[in-house]
Amino acid sequence: MEAVEKKRILVIEDEAHIADGIRLNLSIQGYDVKIAIDGIEGLEKWRSWKPDLIILDIMLPMIDGFSILKTIRQEDEKIPVLILSARGDTKDKVKGLRYGVDDYLSKPFDLEEFLLRVERLIKKKTWYEGNKKGQESGYEMFEGDYYDFGDNHIDFISYKAICAAGEIILTEQEIVLLKLFIANKGKPLSREMLLSAGWGYSRDTTTRTVDNFIVRFRKYFEKKPKKPIYFISRRSVGYIFEHD
Repeated sequence: MEAVEKKRILVIEDEAHIADGIRLNLSIQGYDVKIAIDGIEGLEKWRSWKPDLIILDIMLPMIDGFSILKTIRQEDEKIPVLILSARGDTKDKVKGLRYGVDDYLSKPFDLEEFLLRVERLIKKKTWYEGNKKGQESGYEMFEGDYYDFGDNHIDFISYKAICAAGEIILTEQEIVLLKLFIANKGKPLSREMLLSAGWGYSRDTTTRTVDNFIVRFRKYFEKKPKKPIYFISRRSVGYIFEHD
């Protein structure tokens, strides 16, 4: 079995005891962590290492955190950035949001809250990658944050759905396939195309994988899974998503 590649987190922090504590706790959670102790080193490691998340202090030697954030956003609008700062006043938070920060946590911070915020931002990065993978298949992807059909509500930000099966947490592949179905509502989608969008034809997947996901969607969203009205089979074609 192939090893799962660890998510990369770049910590740009000049206080050694804080940086080492963050690295230790993130490493325990299974992340690959690198430290940069000033703004110049931070930008260099961001460009060369291509992390999945940046944890950024504001008060840094060489280049301050806001300038780093502004530079990053000129080249990459998608990478999640979490600011950790002793400066927790509203003006700094507003400035961070204006420059494109995803989250802001004041020092000192609660470790459990910090780890949960990191996990949420990593999921956000994973969703962007999944959405990009679907778009590269040549089909349009739904780009909204929420979607309702029938009595079902999907929250694409939190990966949650309120549906016939109750409240559930959706996986990355489920998110990608749902966005693909929603954007192409009423259009038959082949199993091969769904595979390409959701998994890129990895060697561990077959067209049967798609069938299994459709069974799962019917259990989630259909009042009568054996008589579906939303996720409908099309013989010799694949599946179609329909609703009023």
